[in-house]
Amino acid sequence: MFERILIVCMGNVCRSPTAEYLFRQRTRSRHVAFSSAGLCAPAGRPMDATSLQLLAESGIDGTMHRARQLTPLMLREADLVLGMEKSHVAAMIQLVPEIRGKVYLLDKWLDGNDIPDPYRQQRTAFDYVYEMIARDVDSWKPYL
Repeated sequence: MFERILIVCMGNVCRSPTAEYLFRQRTRSRHVAFSSAGLCAPAGRPMDATSLQLLAESGIDGTMHRARQLTPLMLREADLVLGMEKSHVAAMIQLVPEIRGKVYLLDKWLDGNDIPDPYRQQRTAFDYVYEMIARDVDSWKPYL
């Protein structure tokens, strides 16, 4: 059983916080702590406005989120680490090689695809990515 799940993308302002908040809402587990971080995060920055809006439309308040820079300690302390892209998984393993067995793509149980970055794109790109993330979050529920 996983107690600490870390979700990682590049900036920690769109994809990974969206997944973090969806996991929290959809699993409602008191035994799992979800968090997120970015490989190149603008630390302290709030979530992207379009991501916040999409979460709000699902009844989720993400306004308290602030971007965090990924650290080796975060990777070591997590029981499971989920990356948005294959390159993110590779970068995390390169940073901390001993985590290899606990780092996966968020899309592992579906198609094994990268989740594209919607940052600075139109709402339709965010809608597409949000639906991908929501499906992927649901695909992990049997394993949590």
